[in-house]
Amino acid sequence: MRTALWFIPILVVFWWLVNDHCFINLFLHFQLYKVIAHCPPCRYISQVIDGKKLAEDVLSQLKTDIEKYVAQTKLTPKLTAVLVGKNAASESYVKIKMKAAKKVGIATETVRCPESVSEDDLLKIIHELNANPKVNGILVQLPVPNHLPERVVCNAVAPEKDVDGFNITNIGRLCLNLKTMVPCTALAVYHIIRHIGVQTLGKSAVVCGRSKNVGMPIALMLHSQGGAKGGGLDATTTICHRFTPQNELAKLTKSADIIVSAAGVPKLIRGDMIKEGAIVIDVGMTRLLDETTNKASFVGDVDFDEVVKIAGYVTPVPGGVGPVTVAMLLKNTFRAAFIQQNPLYINMI
Repeated sequence: MRTALWFIPILVVFWWLVNDHCFINLFLHFQLYKVIAHCPPCRYISQVIDGKKLAEDVLSQLKTDIEKYVAQTKLTPKLTAVLVGKNAASESYVKIKMKAAKKVGIATETVRCPESVSEDDLLKIIHELNANPKVNGILVQLPVPNHLPERVVCNAVAPEKDVDGFNITNIGRLCLNLKTMVPCTALAVYHIIRHIGVQTLGKSAVVCGRSKNVGMPIALMLHSQGGAKGGGLDATTTICHRFTPQNELAKLTKSADIIVSAAGVPKLIRGDMIKEGAIVIDVGMTRLLDETTNKASFVGDVDFDEVVKIAGYVTPVPGGVGPVTVAMLLKNTFRAAFIQQNPLYINMI
């Protein structure tokens, strides 16, 4: 009996083939497959990077590391923010950073200065924080009022306490691919790309935006040498900016494997400007006010609804790069605390 059973599947297939309805169904299914296969929006569905979840994972590990550090040294890392004036956005950003710091075990302090504070008085406050051994990390929330020279203010923060990574020493070391305090947004972009796990060696990357605190450090992280000699991504990197003609920008982004936009221009990156499967990281954030409802919302540089149908990976706004940037700030703060307690590491910042 067992040897005769092999014939049953053949009979079933034969019956199926001679049935006209089966041929019709087979034909229809084949036609449907061709439509789906040749429809670009259906062919590729992006993986949306959950920045909040990614940040939570970083902060969870950071909290564990800080608890071990405190148990061993009896010292608590401390982050101090310097806030000048009453800019609503700056107030909100500092509040978010301080709240996250407390959750992982970092002590916090916010030094508030009036809008009219003089350059000398602000620099005096920063120098006092530099000299305070209980303060491990210092951030001066930008922007500062127009009468204060931003570059002078950033350079006033001691390099080993400069958790924003804006001091000229830290930027110089980053340019040379040396160990340093990397600006937090650039570090967040780096972390997201590493998290995705794609090969970046020799890949084409385009950065839209050339600001000294965001666009330029991101480009440096993308193009610099990786492996044993550095922490870069070894990508072939092009920087675009506000004077790059739109048609030229589209040519560059269309061939890019990685696109990072930090220009602050809503819908700068459209769906027809990227190739299928590209990594698209949206650093831009613009506040828009709905005149009808009088409610504010934040949008990025990327036309998300279009790009999500074509890209391989894309970050949303909000909920993408922002939360990871905050997590990187706190990693820098803990790193600063560790270095300050270990003089052998002082020259590596």
